[in-house]
Amino acid sequence: MKHGKKYVEAAKLVDRSQYYETAEAIALVKKTATAKFDETVELHLRTGCDGRHAEQQIRGAVVLPNGTGKTVKVLVFAKGPKVDEALAAGADYAGGDELIPKIQNEGWLDFDVVVATPDMMGVVGRLGKVLGPKGLMPNPKAGTVTMDVTKAVNDIKAGKIEYRLDKANIIHVPVGKASFTEEQLTQNYNALMDAILKAKPAALKGQYIKSATLTTTMGPGVRMSVAKF
Repeated sequence: MKHGKKYVEAAKLVDRSQYYETAEAIALVKKTATAKFDETVELHLRTGCDGRHAEQQIRGAVVLPNGTGKTVKVLVFAKGPKVDEALAAGADYAGGDELIPKIQNEGWLDFDVVVATPDMMGVVGRLGKVLGPKGLMPNPKAGTVTMDVTKAVNDIKAGKIEYRLDKANIIHVPVGKASFTEEQLTQNYNALMDAILKAKPAALKGQYIKSATLTTTMGPGVRMSVAKF
């Protein structure tokens, strides 16, 4: 794969043989962000889990203390007064059955997170084939199936993100934006790692976090020390 001049220059700042401590890695990642837009800082964790076994699955959510730096559009599936409550809390869209054909037939997907009250999950289930592959299906573990729509919307708008294993047993999560201060990124990183370490499956034998790489959208990966995990 051929990389551009900016990437090549940025890559020279990173020692590929070194495993960096958190503070060094965050400072380095900020230096390697050279794109014209505000790049997202991402964390990629390779785990020792085997996601094919239900008891080794990891899925949860955490509110980043300094948010994600991204404006998130929230859709809430609810009935009656809960629709008004969701909109009052700041949801971008809220409604019930009438939204199904819009998503199914018109391909409307102008939202980043879907929340649903438990009594709407039968309706939302009909959208499984559309929302599932995009990772948009509401889930009780992520706090997106709940009667407390106000809290759910507030948390998401404040910077709540979901973490889960992909098919290769890797967790990919945003830590913030390259424009964040090192302190803001460190606070977000620590909150994320605390949540993910607490989510370690009891059934897992052996090493939980095998490797950790911090990177920006367009920048090179910075390998982090995982000895303390």
